[in-house]
Amino acid sequence: MKTHLSLPTTSLEQSVAFYEALLQAKPYKRYEDYALFVVDNPGLELSLVRLERVSVDVSAHFGLAADDINSVEEATARFASAGLTADVERDQTCCYAKQNKVWATDPDGRRWEVYYVIEETDERNNNDGSCCTPATCESYESCCAS
Repeated sequence: MKTHLSLPTTSLEQSVAFYEALLQAKPYKRYEDYALFVVDNPGLELSLVRLERVSVDVSAHFGLAADDINSVEEATARFASAGLTADVERDQTCCYAKQNKVWATDPDGRRWEVYYVIEETDERNNNDGSCCTPATCESYESCCAS
Protein backbone atom coordinates (compact mmCIF):
# COMPACT_ATOMS: atom_id res chain seq x y z
CA MET A 1 0.00 0.00 0.00
CA LYS A 2 1.19 3.53 -0.79
CA THR A 3 0.05 6.99 0.20
CA HIS A 4 -1.12 9.13 -2.72
CA LEU A 5 -0.75 12.91 -2.71
CA SER A 6 -1.82 15.19 -5.53
CA LEU A 7 -0.28 18.64 -5.32
CA PRO A 8 -1.04 21.57 -7.59
CA THR A 9 1.90 23.60 -8.85
CA THR A 10 2.37 26.73 -10.91
CA SER A 11 5.75 25.57 -12.22
CA LEU A 12 5.86 21.92 -13.16
CA GLU A 13 9.53 22.13 -14.22
CA GLN A 14 10.70 23.59 -10.90
CA SER A 15 8.49 21.25 -8.88
CA VAL A 16 9.73 18.17 -10.72
CA ALA A 17 13.31 19.24 -9.98
CA PHE A 18 12.47 19.77 -6.28
CA TYR A 19 10.72 16.40 -5.88
CA GLU A 20 13.47 14.58 -7.78
CA ALA A 21 15.89 15.86 -5.12
CA LEU A 22 13.52 15.10 -2.23
CA LEU A 23 12.47 11.62 -3.37
CA GLN A 24 15.67 10.57 -5.19
CA ALA A 25 13.57 9.53 -8.18
CA LYS A 26 12.57 10.60 -11.66
CA PRO A 27 8.87 10.87 -12.54
CA TYR A 28 7.20 7.62 -13.56
CA LYS A 29 4.96 9.64 -15.92
CA ARG A 30 5.65 13.07 -17.31
CA TYR A 31 3.43 15.28 -19.46
CA GLU A 32 3.28 19.01 -20.17
CA ASP A 33 0.78 19.57 -17.35
CA TYR A 34 1.31 16.54 -15.10
CA ALA A 35 4.01 14.45 -13.46
CA LEU A 36 3.70 11.32 -11.35
CA PHE A 37 6.33 9.99 -8.98
CA VAL A 38 5.95 6.41 -7.76
CA VAL A 39 8.45 5.42 -5.08
CA ASP A 40 8.76 2.51 -2.69
CA ASN A 41 10.81 4.31 -0.04
CA PRO A 42 8.77 6.00 1.22
CA GLY A 43 5.70 4.23 -0.14
CA LEU A 44 4.33 7.17 -2.08
CA GLU A 45 2.57 8.13 -5.28
CA LEU A 46 2.93 11.87 -5.76
CA SER A 47 1.19 13.61 -8.62
CA LEU A 48 1.97 17.18 -9.60
CA VAL A 49 -0.70 19.01 -11.55
CA ARG A 50 0.11 22.31 -13.22
CA LEU A 51 -2.42 25.07 -12.50
CA GLU A 52 -2.35 28.81 -13.09
CA ARG A 53 -2.82 29.64 -9.40
CA VAL A 54 -2.06 27.62 -6.31
CA SER A 55 -3.09 28.29 -2.72
CA VAL A 56 -0.85 26.68 -0.11
CA ASP A 57 -1.78 26.37 3.57
CA VAL A 58 1.37 27.76 5.17
CA SER A 59 0.41 26.35 8.57
CA ALA A 60 0.90 22.80 7.24
CA HIS A 61 4.11 20.98 6.52
CA PHE A 62 5.09 17.57 5.18
CA GLY A 63 7.80 15.19 6.26
CA LEU A 64 9.73 12.05 5.48
CA ALA A 65 10.80 10.02 8.50
CA ALA A 66 14.29 8.67 7.92
CA ASP A 67 15.30 5.15 8.95
CA ASP A 68 18.77 6.25 10.03
CA ILE A 69 20.62 9.40 11.01
CA ASN A 70 22.74 9.38 7.84
CA SER A 71 19.63 9.88 5.69
CA VAL A 72 19.29 13.44 6.99
CA GLU A 73 22.88 14.25 6.01
CA GLU A 74 22.32 12.64 2.61
CA ALA A 75 19.17 14.72 2.08
CA THR A 76 21.09 17.86 3.07
CA ALA A 77 23.74 17.06 0.46
CA ARG A 78 21.08 16.33 -2.22
CA PHE A 79 19.34 19.64 -1.54
CA ALA A 80 22.64 21.53 -1.78
CA SER A 81 23.56 19.70 -4.98
CA ALA A 82 20.16 20.62 -6.46
CA GLY A 83 20.66 24.28 -5.51
CA LEU A 84 17.89 24.23 -2.92
CA THR A 85 18.00 26.35 0.22
CA ALA A 86 17.84 24.12 3.28
CA ASP A 87 17.60 24.68 7.02
CA VAL A 88 19.43 22.06 9.10
CA GLU A 89 18.60 21.28 12.73
CA ARG A 90 20.72 18.89 14.79
CA ASP A 91 19.95 17.46 18.23
CA GLN A 92 16.83 19.59 18.54
CA THR A 93 13.89 18.65 20.74
CA CYS A 94 10.69 19.16 18.84
CA CYS A 95 7.31 17.45 19.08
CA TYR A 96 8.36 15.30 22.05
CA ALA A 97 11.43 13.90 20.31
CA LYS A 98 15.11 14.73 19.96
CA GLN A 99 15.70 14.93 16.20
CA ASN A 100 18.05 15.76 13.39
CA LYS A 101 16.29 17.26 10.40
CA VAL A 102 16.65 19.26 7.25
CA TRP A 103 13.93 21.51 5.82
CA ALA A 104 13.40 22.60 2.22
CA THR A 105 10.54 24.44 0.55
CA ASP A 106 8.99 23.43 -2.76
CA PRO A 107 8.45 26.08 -5.49
CA ASP A 108 4.87 26.71 -4.32
CA GLY A 109 5.82 27.26 -0.67
CA ARG A 110 5.19 23.84 0.89
CA ARG A 111 7.67 23.08 3.69
CA TRP A 112 9.15 19.55 3.69
CA GLU A 113 11.35 18.00 6.35
CA VAL A 114 13.51 14.91 6.28
CA TYR A 115 14.01 13.90 9.89
CA TYR A 116 15.40 11.21 12.13
CA VAL A 117 14.21 10.68 15.70
CA ILE A 118 17.24 10.16 17.92
CA GLU A 119 15.13 9.54 21.01
CA GLU A 120 11.68 10.22 22.39
CA THR A 121 11.37 12.91 25.10
CA ASP A 122 8.85 14.14 27.64
CA GLU A 123 9.64 17.70 26.57
CA ARG A 124 7.67 19.13 23.64
CA ASN A 125 10.22 21.64 22.35
CA ASN A 126 13.62 23.10 23.24
CA ASN A 127 13.35 25.65 26.02
CA ASP A 128 15.41 28.08 23.97
CA GLY A 129 12.68 28.32 21.35
CA SER A 130 14.89 26.96 18.58
CA CYS A 131 12.38 24.31 17.57
CA CYS A 132 9.57 25.29 15.26
CA THR A 133 10.66 28.88 14.81
CA PRO A 134 9.55 30.91 11.79
CA ALA A 135 12.65 29.52 10.07
CA THR A 136 11.15 26.04 10.30
CA CYS A 137 7.47 26.85 10.27
CA GLU A 138 5.58 29.62 8.49
CA SER A 139 3.19 30.11 11.40
CA TYR A 140 4.54 29.31 14.86
CA GLU A 141 1.12 29.71 16.50
CA SER A 142 -0.62 27.32 14.10
CA CYS A 143 1.80 24.40 14.06
CA CYS A 144 4.26 24.64 16.90
CA ALA A 145 2.78 26.42 19.90
CA SER A 146 2.23 24.36 23.04
